[in-house]
Amino acid sequence: MNSPLLQTTRRHFFQDCGVGVGKMALASLMAQGAMSSSARADSDSAVLVPQPSHFAPKAKAVIHLFMAGAPSQLDLFDYKPKLVEYQGRSIPPEIIGGQRYAFIRSDAAALGPQFPFAKHGQCGTELAEVLPHLAKIVDDICLVRSIKTDQFNHAPAQLFFNTGFGQPGRPSFGSWVTYGLGAETNELPAFVVMSTGAGISGGAANWSSGFLPTTHTGVRFRNQGDPILNVSSPPGVDATLQRDSLDLVGALNRRHLDTQGDPEIATRIAAYEMAYRLQTSAPELMDLKSETKETLDLYGADPDKPSFARACLLARRMVERGVRFINIYNEGWDAHSDVKGNLTRNCGATDQASAALVMDLKRRGLLDETLVVWGGEFGRTPMIENNVALGRSLGRDHHPQAYTMWFAGGGFKAGYAHGQTDELGFNVVDGLVHVHDVQATILHALGLDHLRLTFTYQGRQYRLTDIHGRVATELLT
Repeated sequence: MNSPLLQTTRRHFFQDCGVGVGKMALASLMAQGAMSSSARADSDSAVLVPQPSHFAPKAKAVIHLFMAGAPSQLDLFDYKPKLVEYQGRSIPPEIIGGQRYAFIRSDAAALGPQFPFAKHGQCGTELAEVLPHLAKIVDDICLVRSIKTDQFNHAPAQLFFNTGFGQPGRPSFGSWVTYGLGAETNELPAFVVMSTGAGISGGAANWSSGFLPTTHTGVRFRNQGDPILNVSSPPGVDATLQRDSLDLVGALNRRHLDTQGDPEIATRIAAYEMAYRLQTSAPELMDLKSETKETLDLYGADPDKPSFARACLLARRMVERGVRFINIYNEGWDAHSDVKGNLTRNCGATDQASAALVMDLKRRGLLDETLVVWGGEFGRTPMIENNVALGRSLGRDHHPQAYTMWFAGGGFKAGYAHGQTDELGFNVVDGLVHVHDVQATILHALGLDHLRLTFTYQGRQYRLTDIHGRVATELLT
């Protein structure tokens, strides 16, 4: 039975009854109306409006190159000749302490560095020979060998770095940034995600908006063809029909928004409008044939084939077009077996493009205002992983106590190596930088105070850095 009376909600009653009880609710409705008006304004413009930062920023955008699976710092960045001496012997128990591991015993034998190291640049930073392109820009990067995390399995550690918490449900890094700063373009999403591997342990929770409005969720772009499925109109649907259809749906959604006041309706309106804009902006963005052969060769990118190199070049183009936060996930670094072969393959696929991105941004005058971040979710053990049952040999297990990341641009020191681990690379002994400190420092580079960037949810104030974290000023200019 479809009686109009049964379809009348309490909201309709307070709005239309014309008696005193409706007026009694005016004060609370006005307070709610302020938010609803803002939501309607956002939906009308279909963009996140730019917001002022807490203080003058060094960086306007972030490109986060996330090496999912965790590269081995001991074989790439943190040379430990003492491990060669210990190879085949157990690391002293007093160094290991009570640390547990996912797949090895704590008394497993040490494994020495798998590649020769050499010093590079004016700064003299040591790198493994498997990183020849990074060696060319070593004077432009800030290498931090003393990162520590609280998580030792992939999904929790990826979530911890990207959301500040080891379980799904919290807003991601890019979501916090767009929540704090808004967007500088209405042609592309402010927060874009790309993937160049087989799968991400933490899944979409790594770029979710969590309890923030869903308009802050990262938009995942494909690395080949249309960046978003179904962004192209089907045959027979021209621009006029598409616009008319969108206007009709928008009018119905706005009517529903005015009635219900649900900000998620405004998000849906904005998403429809963004999808419409992407039909024009996305093909232009993804068409790398407009790039010179010299630039394509610099990255090692084939414009028609998906690759990490292609994703890095797209990231530079996104920064030029006002995208605020870009995640590129490159999976496959989980070297439980044959760590040497794993690193050879992965560095071969990523080293040239990572360095090219920094060089390209620099020569275009964009590096100072763009922060490039490179690293994984944790490090790898100084001890060897051999497991006949699992078919593993000459690998390394997960290691949360110490690992390496590098940063370029965005106010970070150039040609600087920070932090030190012990002679076996097990623990940080100088210059500790916790993951929450990394998060606070990146926000600081964007002009955001991690203590003030908060959102109240279920009666509690939350922030990306949760309950601790500091700005690592020693890394900044």
